[in-house]
Amino acid sequence: MLAIRYIEKVQQLIEQCKSQSEAITEGAKLISNAIKDDGVFHVFGCGHSQMYAEEIFYRAGGLVPVNPILEPSLSLRPSAPKSTWFERLEGYASLIWDNEETRPGEVVLIASTSGRNAVPIEMAFEAKKRGMFVIALTSSFFSEGVESRHPSGKKLQDVADVILDGKAPKGDAVMELPALGPKFGPVSSVVGFTLIQALVVEVVDKLVHEGIAPPIWVSSNLDEGDAVNREHIKAYKKRITCL
Repeated sequence: MLAIRYIEKVQQLIEQCKSQSEAITEGAKLISNAIKDDGVFHVFGCGHSQMYAEEIFYRAGGLVPVNPILEPSLSLRPSAPKSTWFERLEGYASLIWDNEETRPGEVVLIASTSGRNAVPIEMAFEAKKRGMFVIALTSSFFSEGVESRHPSGKKLQDVADVILDGKAPKGDAVMELPALGPKFGPVSSVVGFTLIQALVVEVVDKLVHEGIAPPIWVSSNLDEGDAVNREHIKAYKKRITCL
């Protein structure tokens, strides 16, 4: 059964996430330091990679101080091809950052499986100009198999301070059939969600071990959820754009 083979391939890639433990530890240290200084953790992606920001924002059981940068022009809505065009637009990243409050020492995770397009790369460059640290959620196999589309010739992983490597293949898809030309069955998202949630778990662990209880979103479907979350919103509304 092809579905089972796909699940097995995903399981293999998730198992390989353990090889990223050093990067997870390093990234979690940067994020926990920023949160201790009353900072927030920024997350950015284009197209489908916006899902990583959505995955850990306002999420039951997730960290409260997460600022998702969900630029509408880079969303799949209302026109998916538009997000592809804008992701390649040089000079756009600085305008995106100008609409966000940032502080030196804060961290941004930038997700791009290929790591080749102008906006994710320039988001990293611009973040560093603002004194921030950059974590790349990417795939070395994909990135090293394609040319950069940025004039610098660099890719996202070349600019980042920390690299979380999901190891998705070039093209992302892992399944194939003799009767069908293109490969199918993408894997970057399910592996990327595992890595970014593992990163958040490690951040929480570091803070708790230092005697700090980080604010955590509670499910709104628990009786106490609305009251707890209302206080979190009051505390972070000025720092988190989507609140």
